[in-house]
Amino acid sequence: MKTIYLAGGCYWGVEKYMQNIPGVAQTEVGFANGDTENPTYQQVRYENTGHAETVRVVYDEAVLPLEKLLRLFFRIIDPVSVDRQGEDVGHQYRTGVYYENEADARVVAAELAKLEAQVGQPLAVEACPLCHFYLAEEYHQKYLDKNPGGYCHVPWAAINGVKDIRLEDV
Repeated sequence: MKTIYLAGGCYWGVEKYMQNIPGVAQTEVGFANGDTENPTYQQVRYENTGHAETVRVVYDEAVLPLEKLLRLFFRIIDPVSVDRQGEDVGHQYRTGVYYENEADARVVAAELAKLEAQVGQPLAVEACPLCHFYLAEEYHQKYLDKNPGGYCHVPWAAINGVKDIRLEDV
């Protein structure tokens, strides 16, 4: 199993989408690469901690190579939007890919270069090593499973449709 950290706006929808991808074994939501140790959601939201709402994604690379996981992630973000995804606005809602090793860094860089060529303009997706990741409070974990009608900036069609994705087509 491998791990990558993905920030794509509100982590509720990103987590739900990731949970449904074949090959993803585990997801947890939290806060990455900020300045405050072990922040609370309220601190991240109101106290400018520098953290991004992030999903830790544990996946089986034999089933789901990182390249394909990133391509699926890119389907649900606006890669040129700065500090905003959907109705969520603020530095904590920036997009990012945080990795733990140089092999993943190379894959991330290559996939972002392809994405930039596709969109034809500079990306706003942060790509850097993971400095730290702190779990969000329990009520945020699997939030949309606990609250099926809860807010989500990721389209439900994308969340539900990714279950049936043919990975060879990604």
